[in-house]
Amino acid sequence: MAQLPIVAIVGRPNVGKSTLFNRYAGRRRAIVENVPGMTRDRLVEEAEVGDRRVLIVDTAGLDAEPESAVDAAVQGQARAALEQADALLFVVDGQAGLLPQDEELARLLRRTRKPLALAVNKIDVPAHQVRTAEFHALGFDHLAGVSAEHGTGAWDLLEELVAELPEAPESEPEPAPEGTIRVALVGRPNAGKSSLLNQLVGEERVVVSEVPGTTRDAIDISVEREGSHFVFVDTAGLRRSARRDRIGERTSALMAIRAVERADVALVLIDAAEGFGDQDARILSMVRDRGCAAVIVLNKWDLVTEEGEAHLRSELDRRLKSFSHHPVLRVSAKTGRGVRRLLPTVLQLGQETRRRIPTSELNRWMADSIART
Repeated sequence: MAQLPIVAIVGRPNVGKSTLFNRYAGRRRAIVENVPGMTRDRLVEEAEVGDRRVLIVDTAGLDAEPESAVDAAVQGQARAALEQADALLFVVDGQAGLLPQDEELARLLRRTRKPLALAVNKIDVPAHQVRTAEFHALGFDHLAGVSAEHGTGAWDLLEELVAELPEAPESEPEPAPEGTIRVALVGRPNAGKSSLLNQLVGEERVVVSEVPGTTRDAIDISVEREGSHFVFVDTAGLRRSARRDRIGERTSALMAIRAVERADVALVLIDAAEGFGDQDARILSMVRDRGCAAVIVLNKWDLVTEEGEAHLRSELDRRLKSFSHHPVLRVSAKTGRGVRRLLPTVLQLGQETRRRIPTSELNRWMADSIART
C-alpha cells in the first residue's frame, strides 16, 4: 500500500494556518483563536485534492527564537513536520504585509528543496488582492491570495502544490485495521497524559511540559503493538468548568469529551503525588456516562512516599466504591515503570466492549436476577 504524501502548512504564528487546515479537513479539527501559539502539536487529516489523496498537517507557528522550554519543544514539533513533509504550504498574513520574519522563513523553506506554495491569507474580498503584490518578492512560483475564513482560492492553490508531487501508484487509502481500539487519555491538567502517550508510542510525538495546558487539541496517533492496532488520543487537561477562563480552554474541554465519546477505552490519569480529587471523580463519571470502558491510571507513582501511599489507598477505597469494577494500575510515565502493563489491559477491555451477548443468555440472566430478588 503506497504511503500518502504529506503536505505541511507552515508559517509564522497567528497567520491563519489552523483556519486553513480546518478548511481542508472539512471540519473544526484544530482550535482557532485570535491568540498566537494556540497550535502546539502536529494535527493530521486526510484530504482529497483533485484526483489525489494527501495528508494535511497543521503545525505550530515557526519562531526562530523560542522564549521558553515549552516554546522550544513546540518548535521541535514544527520542524519535525518540515522534515517529514513531501510539500510545504507557506502561509503569510496579507493584512500584516511582508515582514522580515516571512523573508527569513522563506529562505529556510527554500533550503528544503521541497515543492513550495505561498498562500497570502486574509484576502477576504477582491479589493484585497493588491496586498499580494509585495509577496512576489519572495520568488515563489506558486502564489495566490486566499481566504482561509471563506475558502476563496484555498483549494486551487493546494491543487497546484499537490500537482508538483511525484505520482504515486494507484491505490485506495488504507482503512483502519479491523479490531482497532481507540484509546483516549484524559485527566486533569498536568497529570502526565502526554508523557504517557510518548511512552506508549515509543517516541516524543507530543509536546511535554510541566506547564498545565500545554496540550490543547485532541491528538490522534496510530500504532501497532504485538499484532494489535491502537489509536491513541491525547487530550487537553480537564479543569472544572467554572475555571475554564478562555474560549480556547473551553473548546479544548469539548474536544476531550468528544474524544471519549469516540473511544473504546479511556485511560483516566490521576496524579498520584497530588491524590484523588473531586475533579478526578467528575472525569470518571463523565467517562462512565458516555459508555466508555475505563482504566484508572495512578501516574507519578515514583513520587509517592510510603505515608502518601497509605493515605492514597484509604482515599481510593473510600471514593472509588462506585468505580470498583475499573482496573487500577500504578505507573510512572516519566520512568516507564508499569507502562508495559497498560496495553494488555486496554486490549482486554477493548475486546470486552465489542462482545455481544445473545438474547437468550440475557433473558436467563434476567430470570435468575428476578428470582433472587
